[in-house]
Amino acid sequence: MRRDYSLVEGTPKLSNPSWFRPKVDPDQIRALMQKSDAIAGRDALLWLGIMVVSVAIAIALWPSWWSAPFWFVYGVMYGSGSDARWHECGHKTAFRTEWMNRVIYHIASFMLFRNPYVWQASHVRHHTDTIIVGRDPEIQAMRPPDLAKLVLNVFGLIDNYHMIRRMFLHAGGRLHPDEAEYVRMDDMGKITMASRVALVIHGATIVLAVAMGSILPLMVIGLPAFYGAWHRVMTGVLQHLGLAENVTDHRLNTRTVLMNPISRFIYLNMNYHVEHHMFTMVPYYHLPTLHRLIAQDVPAPEPSIAAAFRRLVPVMVRQLRYKDAVIVYDLPPGATPYRPEVEALRPHVV
Repeated sequence: MRRDYSLVEGTPKLSNPSWFRPKVDPDQIRALMQKSDAIAGRDALLWLGIMVVSVAIAIALWPSWWSAPFWFVYGVMYGSGSDARWHECGHKTAFRTEWMNRVIYHIASFMLFRNPYVWQASHVRHHTDTIIVGRDPEIQAMRPPDLAKLVLNVFGLIDNYHMIRRMFLHAGGRLHPDEAEYVRMDDMGKITMASRVALVIHGATIVLAVAMGSILPLMVIGLPAFYGAWHRVMTGVLQHLGLAENVTDHRLNTRTVLMNPISRFIYLNMNYHVEHHMFTMVPYYHLPTLHRLIAQDVPAPEPSIAAAFRRLVPVMVRQLRYKDAVIVYDLPPGATPYRPEVEALRPHVV
């Protein structure tokens, strides 16, 4: 039977846990927390520029199949690159200047059908109670996992379906019961307005498509969240899937994966995910340095995306019959040991 992951009905084992952190020089961490408008601005302009150029060429070549490679690039930047920008600007760590974070955050939220205020609260809870059943609203796969849903979500079918439903719910001034557990009711007016604005834009795009007798407007706004979602899903499932639930050590419930430069740009270095969860206020462009700084106290990263999936897939299949199956990574010699809670996981390690 699937566990109860509801935030309303669940019975969490932990709440506001005390997380393990490596012992590092506070001055080094403070230096890594410094934000840069120049670096974030360069990356944001490159992201937006790639989208503008690729979609302009795609439209010019439409409906020829020669446009397909350019829709592919545009879709990945829209449907996957926006997720990383939403994430970093939501943490307010990308830009030093607050309004710059806010602008990119709202643009990226719109691209993903996400309400910016609801998801801000959701992600705060995710970091406070990472993979704590009954507390974390962003657990991607329940146990046992629904592999069919994971496959369908390669094209954003599951995530976007739920987001669009929530958009209508929020536009009507209501919240999902789970959301009511972590969203401030004082934000309800902003939540409602943001969803109504998004619905107007998407509605106008649909009207234009009907008037033109073409899906071209939807290829620019809306559909890229589906056909460009695959990279976001591919990298996102590697963050926490197959790892421990209800623990107080990010080394047990989060993984770091070394990736190629293109994926790292799309993903904004979130492949350094253990590091990000341990030191949330370190900007994405300093995560490689942080990775080297704490390497002696965290598991070795997965060497590639392919290697990470080779280890993850058998565990997901095993969880279909034995939902407690889990991966526990070995620590390097001399690292601070896992807390005693890891002993409860040992009989279930795959």
